[in-house]
Amino acid sequence: MPTPLDASVWDFPTPEQMPKDDLVTLGADLKPETLIDSYKHGIFPMHLQIENKREIGWWSPLQRGILPLDKINISSSLKKSMKKYFVTFDQDFDAVIEGCGDDKRPKGWINKDIKIAYKKLFDLGYVHSVEVWNKKDELVGGLYGVEVNGLFAGESMFHKETDASKTAMVYLVNQLKEAGGERIFDVQWQTPHLKSMGVIKISRAKYISLLPEVMNTTPAF
Repeated sequence: MPTPLDASVWDFPTPEQMPKDDLVTLGADLKPETLIDSYKHGIFPMHLQIENKREIGWWSPLQRGILPLDKINISSSLKKSMKKYFVTFDQDFDAVIEGCGDDKRPKGWINKDIKIAYKKLFDLGYVHSVEVWNKKDELVGGLYGVEVNGLFAGESMFHKETDASKTAMVYLVNQLKEAGGERIFDVQWQTPHLKSMGVIKISRAKYISLLPEVMNTTPAF
């Protein structure tokens, strides 16, 4: 089980206080208790540049991307690709977040501060990684995310070979389904890539309304 945390010193906005924008507030810090409290409020961090200063932005998308666990789409080509790989959990978090935070990736947002903060959460048992390996024992894809009770908030994923990140998603979904209970697999925003896997969009209000129920679910990891 994750290590208990102190209460956060920050007050995140309530749904009524949130602006009609995906970005809901700025500031605070990346301490473990701050981060976990943000997820409980339906909020997550992502830095942004404001003039010459890099700020911590806190986001709660108006249209949230989630993957219903019983609606994942596994195409015949993906099933074929999955046979090329084997998958592990929590075996090489550092390599996974480095893969996700590769400077060569467009629109990269995983900076040094994010890596340090989520490594702390990993050590405390709140962050988990999925590693995808090829037959040469090379890490070719994966994902990581934050787990708070029945909420798994996917943060980022990467792939170096075809369908490696999709394979990570399939194995994660199976892990969450096997654990049972009410769960949300949150992917932040629906993209064409994620839509092809079965990701749907729900309103911010609907997403936040689901959180209290999943907070009573035992973590899957």
